[in-house]
Amino acid sequence: MLLPLFLNLAGRRVLLAGGGPVAAAKLQQLLAAGAEVHVVAPRVVEEIERTAASCGVAIERRPFVPGDLDQAWLVVAAATPEVNREVAAAAEARRIFVNAVDDPANASAFLSGVIRREGVTLAISTSGDAPGLTALIRQGFDELLPRRDLAQWVREARRQRRQWKADGVPMDARRPLLLEALNRLYANDRSNVRSVRLQADDVRLKPDATNANVGHVSLVGAGPGDPSLLTRKAIARLRAADLVLYDALIDERILRYARHAQRFFVGKRQGRHALSQDKINALMIRAARRGRQVVRLKGGDPFVLGRGGEEAIALASASVPFDVVPGVTSAIAAPALAGIPVTHRGLASSFCVVSGHDEESFAAAIQHVEPGGVTLVVLMGLGRTAALADRLIARGWARETPAALVVDGSLPQQQSWRGTLDDLATGRYRDTIDWPAGPGTIVVGEVVSVAEALCQPSTNQPPTAARG
Repeated sequence: MLLPLFLNLAGRRVLLAGGGPVAAAKLQQLLAAGAEVHVVAPRVVEEIERTAASCGVAIERRPFVPGDLDQAWLVVAAATPEVNREVAAAAEARRIFVNAVDDPANASAFLSGVIRREGVTLAISTSGDAPGLTALIRQGFDELLPRRDLAQWVREARRQRRQWKADGVPMDARRPLLLEALNRLYANDRSNVRSVRLQADDVRLKPDATNANVGHVSLVGAGPGDPSLLTRKAIARLRAADLVLYDALIDERILRYARHAQRFFVGKRQGRHALSQDKINALMIRAARRGRQVVRLKGGDPFVLGRGGEEAIALASASVPFDVVPGVTSAIAAPALAGIPVTHRGLASSFCVVSGHDEESFAAAIQHVEPGGVTLVVLMGLGRTAALADRLIARGWARETPAALVVDGSLPQQQSWRGTLDDLATGRYRDTIDWPAGPGTIVVGEVVSVAEALCQPSTNQPPTAARG
C-alpha cells in the first residue's frame, strides 16, 4: 500500500542517474517541479545536453558513486538494472527515496501520471507495475476535466475557503457549501451550452451533454531555432494551446511559450519515429474533437519538407477546423545567417530546395535541374554530404562549384564551412572539421562566393548539434 504524496522539490537537489531517452523525459518532469537536478551518467543523449545548456543542469559524465547522493532529497535511477540496484542500495543506506524507472524492484518511490491544469494537480500511479495503464488512465481523466471552467472553480473555491476559515465553518460542512457556490456561478447563464450541473449529493462534476464544442488545430512553424524568429501569431497560438505536439530539435525556450499546455514529443531522431504520421494525425483529430486547442509545432515552415500538407489534408478530411502559421524556413534562414543569399543578381535568379534524407529521392529531384543554373539548398542531408555531392557531379555540376555547410543556423553555436563541390565529394573538409552526421543545410552554387564579399568568416570548429 502506497502513501500518495506531493513533494515540493523547488530548489532541492535531485540526483538523476542515467543519460538515455528515458532519463531525458524524467529530467523534464523534475525541472517542471523546480528541482535542482544533477545528472550522472557515462554518456548522455543530445536532448539532455540541450536541456542542460538552456536550464543550467549539472552533468557529470562518469559512472555513479555513492557520494553522488550527498545532499540529495530524491534520486531518480534511469540506468541499467545493475546500476539501478547499486543506486537503490546506496540510497537505502542513506534513507533517501529512489524512483527506479520501469524497475519497481529497486524503487521506494514511484512517479505518477500527472495532470496539471489551472492550479489543479491529479496524479495516477500503478506502483510502477503498469506505466502504460497509468498513461491511459491519466489521458482519460484529462479528457473528462472541463477546459474552460476549471480556473473559475479554483478561484471560487479559494474565495470560499477564506470565508469559511474566517467564519469557523467545520471541514465536514464545506463540501455541500462549495457545490452550492459553484452552481451559483451558472445561475444566470442557463443558455450557455458549456454550463455544468453540480449534484449536491455527488461530488462529480458533469459537463452538460449538449456541449458539442469543437477545438482547433494550428500547424505552426517554429523557424530555424532562435525563439526571436518566431512570428507573433506563432507565439499567440502557443500561449492559447491546450496541447502541443512538437518535432525534434525544437528549442526548449520556444516550448516555454506554451505554459498551460500539455507538451508531447512526436518527432523523429536518427530515423526513429516517436509516433507514426497516421498516429499523429489521429491524435490531432481526436484532441480537437474533444474541444482542445492543439498546436502542431514543426521546425522551420510546416509546408517546407515538414509533412504539413499531409496533416492539413487529414484535418480537412476529418472536418476539423485548422489554420497554418508559416515559419521562417532554414532553407533561406541558414544560408542568409552565414552570409549567403540564395539569389543574387548576376549569379542566380532562382533556387531549388530539396531533401537529402534519401539518395535515390535526391537523384530524382535534381534530374531536371540544370547543373549550375540555380542555387541548390539541401535540407536533412548533412550525414550524406559526400554521396550527394557525387550525385551532383555525376549529373554534370562542375567540381569547382562553390559550396557551403551550415548547422545550428540562428543559434549561438551556429557553425559554417565554405569550399567547393569537389571538397564535399572527396571529404577534404573533414581533415579539419569533425562534422556530425545529422540534419543540416547544404548550399551549392555561385552565391556562396558572396559570403566572402560580406566578410562572413567560415570556421573550423566542430558544431555541437545539427538542425535541418
